[in-house]
Amino acid sequence: MANKAANAEIGVIGGSGLYSFLDDVTEIQVDTPYGSPSDSLFIGETAGRRVAFLPRHGRGHHLPPHRINYRANLWALRSVGVRQVLGPCAVGGLRPQYGPGTLVVPDQLVDRTKARTGTYFDGLPLPDGTVPHVVHVSLADPYCSAGRAAALKAARGRQWEPVDGGTLVVIEGPRFSTRAESLWHQAQGWSTVGMTGHPEAALARELELCYTSLNLVTDLDAGAESGAGVSHEEVMQVFAANVDRLREVLFDTLAALPSNTDRDCLCTKALGGLNPGFELP
Repeated sequence: MANKAANAEIGVIGGSGLYSFLDDVTEIQVDTPYGSPSDSLFIGETAGRRVAFLPRHGRGHHLPPHRINYRANLWALRSVGVRQVLGPCAVGGLRPQYGPGTLVVPDQLVDRTKARTGTYFDGLPLPDGTVPHVVHVSLADPYCSAGRAAALKAARGRQWEPVDGGTLVVIEGPRFSTRAESLWHQAQGWSTVGMTGHPEAALARELELCYTSLNLVTDLDAGAESGAGVSHEEVMQVFAANVDRLREVLFDTLAALPSNTDRDCLCTKALGGLNPGFELP
């Protein structure tokens, strides 16, 4: 797109309230070969960076985690110039010390979803008849090293001591875990549990995008606490109480990310020079 207002270098996939402090916001709709993204892209500027915000669940929070069109979301962001993506999400803590208000910047991911399309290389033809090649990308380290470093520095600069590293386990949702499931996740040594971190990270890697997750703990998951277990109301209350601080950390992270032309992390070489069989946006 030639119109500068419709271009961005960094994407943020998160709650609808996170883009409210962008300057001169332009709302654009993007069509993709994979259908419509969760909502319009809201593009504006902060800290001298052009940023595209995408409400993960739609601006009315009407999309449950398993019905989000993750492929369209990542494709739409790349199509407007985005090459680096921040994916903040609300999670449950799997360790007693990771109570509500904890910020975890994970370095690992476990996928326990069941019914989501997690790849662009599924062998199915695109609307134009193009059939993607079979490509296997590495996801050994699912998050961008440069993005993680920027997020950790930004949080510390806001007097919010983050947890450096850990494993996010992603469940199908929309229900929360049973206590037995939660205890099993905890026994594996995993750190947080959420419903939206996958397949975002995998799809971003297939598009050679840098992807960084920021986990805001809103509750102790069922296996790490006593009582009736987590409720939707509890999650929303803790998230609302921390959203301003999270937004500050996000904006500081945006400012600290390298320019797209200066990226030299492994994310930029995920395809290893292989032809994916379709033209990247």
